[in-house]
Amino acid sequence: MKKYLPVIIISAVVAVLIFLVAVNMHAKRSGKSQPSDKSSISAVLAQAQDLEKKGDIQEAAAAYQSLIVDYPSSQEVVSWQKKADDLNIRLLFSPVITEGSAAYVIKPGDTLIKIAREFKTTPELIMKSNNLPGDKIIPGRKIKVCVVPFNIFVDKSQNILILKSKEEVIKTYVVSTGANNSSPVGTFKIVNKIVKPTWFRSGAVVPSGSPDNVLGTRWMGFDLAGYGIHGTTEPEKLGQQVTQGCVRMSNAEVEELYTLIPVGTEVVIVD
Repeated sequence: MKKYLPVIIISAVVAVLIFLVAVNMHAKRSGKSQPSDKSSISAVLAQAQDLEKKGDIQEAAAAYQSLIVDYPSSQEVVSWQKKADDLNIRLLFSPVITEGSAAYVIKPGDTLIKIAREFKTTPELIMKSNNLPGDKIIPGRKIKVCVVPFNIFVDKSQNILILKSKEEVIKTYVVSTGANNSSPVGTFKIVNKIVKPTWFRSGAVVPSGSPDNVLGTRWMGFDLAGYGIHGTTEPEKLGQQVTQGCVRMSNAEVEELYTLIPVGTEVVIVD
């Protein structure tokens, strides 16, 4: 045992030295990075808030997106994402021309429906983004139209619906999906849209506005009979798997989505 004692002591000393060096290096790294991160976050956040106050929605949204990408482990990332989502929607509903939109000069004979079909958008979005009080349009007027299609991704495991434009995330919504994982999985298309839908259930017809009508204020049906995206009379259950297979949203948010997406929009649902 005595002959091994010096080896044991040396090994112990080396281990302690290695530990102390590692702790010291970690302390140095921590001491340098944390204040730097906090100051960087504060600077970008201040910039984002200032841009929003000045009405530069596009740059403000980009600043919040930078925070999300650069500091994904921050405790504030959820609030930044919500802010970016809200600004993205405000931008879509504003007259500001962005990368996904274009200016269009109304021609004689044009209607909102005709223009919407040409650009694969919705009459409601054209009205909203151009502050039009109704469907009457004047030839020669320049308006904003959305030219990049939206697509929808639903994750049943998280009960979220993500609205995307190409690969860019526009907004993430909390939804309800099918009880016992019953929402269908696959790629679907929106084939019909209804304002204030009537619910035809087994043996009964439930009119819109009835507290028993689970469809809420909007319906967007899939090319799979009986399934779609709709509102709800039970907003307290959003985030849970409780439906008969459809995707439920709050009425305010389903109305927002209804304004944005046209018939033909692709919907991907995954487990």
